[in-house]
Amino acid sequence: MGLNDNIPKHIGIIMDGNGRWATKRGMIRSMGHRAGVERLRGIIKMSSKLGVKALSLYVFSTENWKRPKEEVGVLFNLIVEYFKKEIRELSDNGVVISVLGDMDSLPDLVRETLEEAIKITSQNTGLKLNLSINYGGRAEIANAFKQMANEIENNKLNINDVDEKTISQYLYTKGLPDVDLVIRTGGEQRLSNFLLYQVAYAEFIFTDTYWPDFSDEEYVEAIKEFQRRNRRYGGLK
Repeated sequence: MGLNDNIPKHIGIIMDGNGRWATKRGMIRSMGHRAGVERLRGIIKMSSKLGVKALSLYVFSTENWKRPKEEVGVLFNLIVEYFKKEIRELSDNGVVISVLGDMDSLPDLVRETLEEAIKITSQNTGLKLNLSINYGGRAEIANAFKQMANEIENNKLNINDVDEKTISQYLYTKGLPDVDLVIRTGGEQRLSNFLLYQVAYAEFIFTDTYWPDFSDEEYVEAIKEFQRRNRRYGGLK
């Protein structure tokens, strides 16, 4: 593969372009979402094979509720279908599933399916697979501030002790390393409210490839590009 040992510990992927992939082929948009879910299998396996510690996938944002109800329903049905088919294999491969986002607002079946997946994989020690579902970066930060304010008010936290590490402990990604690499497929070049706090020093790679066509080979090439970057964190090397 031509990779060195500098594998990103935490990769975030904004999986964009499913609908356009389908439209380009004369299909309905839901077929693109189905193809996108199928692509997950390979990317998750490749991440485990390469030794990536955490993989965060942008599945459904807080803004995605604005889409047509039929499309939202298809997305949720695909999530349920995916885990019913894949959960045992994921668990056997040591994958640990977490959800980043507000699960309380999800349909009951979706929430219950995700809770079961989290429970089944909770004792695993392999790749941490984080699904950003009903997730918004600004909402996550606001929620963290509310939790901290409550603990300060109840004398469980001293405001003078609050620093960047403290804030990290109140985010959905508590215990995970910051994101090293963000990949966005589909040609757009923006974060779209994804892990705003966690990507402060991440490298960004944007590709025109639609998510269903984002191959293992292109994934490896993205990591190679990451390894060519000079990450200075504001200093000099």
